[in-house]
Amino acid sequence: MAFPTHIVAAGGFVEDGEGNILLVKTRDGGWVYPGGQVEVGENLIDALVREIKEESGIDTTVSYLVGVYSNTGVFKWYDGVTDVPTQVGFDFVCKPIGGELAVSDETTDSRWVAKDKVLDFIEQPAVRIRYQAYLDFNGEVNYKEYVTNPEFKIKHQTYISR
Repeated sequence: MAFPTHIVAAGGFVEDGEGNILLVKTRDGGWVYPGGQVEVGENLIDALVREIKEESGIDTTVSYLVGVYSNTGVFKWYDGVTDVPTQVGFDFVCKPIGGELAVSDETTDSRWVAKDKVLDFIEQPAVRIRYQAYLDFNGEVNYKEYVTNPEFKIKHQTYISR
């Protein structure tokens, strides 16, 4: 029996306490909130703290879960050759606890952006809907299934609550 292959990822809405959100500009995908793939043997929280630090230079603590997302489409990576498998992502609210803004091999810029101006930076539809879900968070965890290629389409959405 072959086991399925999925990417597991975590993203962080890092709030600075002054009404700003941490954004990073990626080399391939434009402006996003930081996050990335969970590595083998790593848990979600450790992966998110590591990814935020790697991409932005900021140290964080993870506060609470706001969304779970499934990208059920299989598509080609930016190289046009590599298949990207289905993905499940978990979005959390985080707090900065140290570090200095920096860039990495994956990012060309990092900055604090006023919470109400973030959507002026984000162009990718999947990142925009996830940020909007964060803005609209009412205590219920948002769940959406979507595909990003050949075009962005929401296939299912609901809330996960007690």
